[in-house]
Amino acid sequence: MAQGAANVDFERLTFVMRRLALEAGERILEIYNAPDFEVRQKGDASPVTEADEAADALISAGLAEAFPDLTIVTEEQAETHALNADRFLIVDPLDGTKEFVQRRGDFTVNIAYVENGVPLRGVVYAPAKDRLFYTLGDGRSVEEKMPFTKEKPGQLASIAVSMPDNRALMVVASKSHRDAATDEYIARYSVRDLTSAGSSLKFCLVAAGEADLYPRLGRTMEWDTAAGDAILRGAGGSMVRFEDHGPFVYGKPGFANPFFIAYSPGVLLSKTHLPDPADEDEDMDAPETQPGSEWEF
Repeated sequence: MAQGAANVDFERLTFVMRRLALEAGERILEIYNAPDFEVRQKGDASPVTEADEAADALISAGLAEAFPDLTIVTEEQAETHALNADRFLIVDPLDGTKEFVQRRGDFTVNIAYVENGVPLRGVVYAPAKDRLFYTLGDGRSVEEKMPFTKEKPGQLASIAVSMPDNRALMVVASKSHRDAATDEYIARYSVRDLTSAGSSLKFCLVAAGEADLYPRLGRTMEWDTAAGDAILRGAGGSMVRFEDHGPFVYGKPGFANPFFIAYSPGVLLSKTHLPDPADEDEDMDAPETQPGSEWEF
């Protein structure tokens, strides 16, 4: 039985997170495939749909029942954003709401377990893409192939980051939030292929060796990144802070992230950094996190 320092049964955790992700994905697709669905604007002007809320309710209830002693932080419940714990579950029930609303398919269900600042286990499910990634009980990352059944895993394929050619890198960047600063940073590398993708799928593409480098020069929240980060680490990849290449940790006050770089360790990272736009206007406060506030990336 694989267990963490806090005696979490990782085999059971994997089973529960996977099942809940599949159940949430099923509910999300029911709404996604309907003729129409309601889209509302939250306080920070980002969209929220009934799919976000239905998936959150399902996952939160399932995690609370299975792991009553673990703190649960979820994007859709603002009261959890003030919590503080050394070990916790963190949920983004529908990452990529803009992709969902525009029916582009690049949205994901994300559940992760964090212990002492490190995302140890995670699941990322892209229901419209039929792609399911997660960490096993021993921490290794896999992609499960179709068909998916809730009670028993199907065919599993181990995944690992690439052995990159720094003269011809494969880069993945945000589909909805790519900007001039990101393009300038990417231009510092010799790039063979540049792919745009939505949601946490970008982490999984690096983890599976389908991309070498994913830079994010924009604000995200920990629920956006924890599950993908766990899968990346389980595949041999790394994620560091953009400004100093220092360790990327979780459980920060408010759960806001700095800029970051996710990559295969063979990539020779540029050591010259762009200025942080936040430093250029210190008088502008970031918006407060709203229930379901989504800093999509």
